[in-house]
Amino acid sequence: MHVLVLPGGGYAEHAPHEAEPIVDWLSGVGVQASVFRYPLNARHPAPLDALRAEIRRLRTSGAERVGLMGFSAGGHLAGLAALAPGAEASPVQFVVLGYAITSMETETYRPARLILLGENAGPALRRSTSLDALVTSESPPFFVWHTAEDVYVPPEHTYRLAAALAAHNVPHAVHVFAHGPHSLGLAEGAGDVEIWTALAASWIRERASA
Repeated sequence: MHVLVLPGGGYAEHAPHEAEPIVDWLSGVGVQASVFRYPLNARHPAPLDALRAEIRRLRTSGAERVGLMGFSAGGHLAGLAALAPGAEASPVQFVVLGYAITSMETETYRPARLILLGENAGPALRRSTSLDALVTSESPPFFVWHTAEDVYVPPEHTYRLAAALAAHNVPHAVHVFAHGPHSLGLAEGAGDVEIWTALAASWIRERASA
């Protein structure tokens, strides 16, 4: 099993604390992982195409199971790779999302949408890049966490995705913690939200043995 880690950064940068520190933590709990630095300041579907090519490369290299772990905009991209049409050609076994942008139909975190979709993205394009619209009964399991106090990417994003996963009977775990800002990464010393790593590690182990 190999987990690709996709740091956030609004599709404009790769947040360092959501990259190698996440890989180091995963390695410490016995999960092989690497950071995937997807194209920045690029229009859809360039980041998605690059991620799917990396998934195929891993499989060619012998990875039987591939998981994705994404944060903020990196979480949006991870979800797209798992859910958008064509996923069956580059399948993943599970997805872990931290405070992810899931909808391009809300007005929250507009800069990321402008980079990915452009100023004049119409309703059809915004809908087709919203994760809740892409969930089917064949979607892989999701572990999703957020904080209720996130003002940059409000927890509505997680609620939308969770409702779609539930409606299609997709296995999932959802944790919304009361306190904490956006972009927490490992959330060390951040209060109750710090336990997300223990919860996720247990969930990933369960997926590995499924």
